[in-house]
Amino acid sequence: MKKRVLISGAGFAGLTLAFWLDKFCFDVTVVEYANGLRRGGSPIDVRGEALHIVQEMGLLDKIKAKEFIHSDEMVDANGETLVRFALNAQPEYLGDIEIHRGDLLDILYEAIPRERVKILFGTSIASMSEESDGVAVVFEDGSSQHFDYVFGADGTHSMVRRLIFGDEKQFSKFFGAYFAFAEVNQVDSGRPKNTGVFYRTLGKQVLLYQFMNGANGVLMFRSPKLDWDFRDKAQHKQILHDVFGEVTDWKTQEILEAMLLSDNLYFDEVCQIHVPEWHKGRVALVGDAAHAPSFFTGMGTSLAMIGAARLAKSLIEYGDHHTAFARYQDIHKPFAEEIQSRIVQGQRYQLPETEEELQASIDRFRKG
Repeated sequence: MKKRVLISGAGFAGLTLAFWLDKFCFDVTVVEYANGLRRGGSPIDVRGEALHIVQEMGLLDKIKAKEFIHSDEMVDANGETLVRFALNAQPEYLGDIEIHRGDLLDILYEAIPRERVKILFGTSIASMSEESDGVAVVFEDGSSQHFDYVFGADGTHSMVRRLIFGDEKQFSKFFGAYFAFAEVNQVDSGRPKNTGVFYRTLGKQVLLYQFMNGANGVLMFRSPKLDWDFRDKAQHKQILHDVFGEVTDWKTQEILEAMLLSDNLYFDEVCQIHVPEWHKGRVALVGDAAHAPSFFTGMGTSLAMIGAARLAKSLIEYGDHHTAFARYQDIHKPFAEEIQSRIVQGQRYQLPETEEELQASIDRFRKG
């Protein structure tokens, strides 16, 4: 009989893990508390070992066909171009594939055979308890099921991690900034399609990524630690209004208004997750739930996909989940920690605190 597994989270880690576990003949269920895939946000990179992973999955050509090859502009408060460059062409990005978040999620989602894998949106885990032969799970709607293994692929604010490993505060390292993104298709930068445009001022950044069928907006800002609830969408919008409501530079107000009207706004803090042990009994963490590096590293997506593949392959190679989970952590954790160490430089460039840092960020792009 197939072993039954539950994956909490339908992001890059969860969908990649679902693909591989189905391929290895597990009975897979995925639950996602959002009502659908989160398609907004800045473009993301598939790089390094993740390119080999998607090739093994038979998805490399599909991802390459959706590659977001674009020009980039940094503008001043009046929308005048300060620097024009091509981020894709910079040496550190050569060989990578940049793609819109939604396009990659759609490709992964469509690669999963829905006749076998159950993906349930708009629900989440309410409680779990490990038993001698598996894990008893109660969902938010009151229903319950029994699984051989449960995997927390539910992001920075993982419910699985909280229920099994403890409160988030003991694992989270805050980096003094917040960000939000949403689709803002009604906003036009006045530039050609397939253009990324961004405006920086001290402690704030406003971005607009245009592509052929729409646009994504991103707002970022420095701040002390806020008292906020990651599921309170109304609160997120109020925070953005408070921070950006009087910023009249460039397209800030148009982007802000579109985001405040969005039903799919995503808001979060810039932080990392450091969990000493990624597994306990029949439960294991993967992706941001285990090792969120923050988006400043540019490696969150690739790291999540690599980890998901390593976890699935360890499970099928060793059979015994104790050995498999330990081996997955031994292989993947040093790599994740090295990626996490890269955050400081990216944060300084993207959210400068002084005029000198702001000028340095402009000069960095001018030099290519």
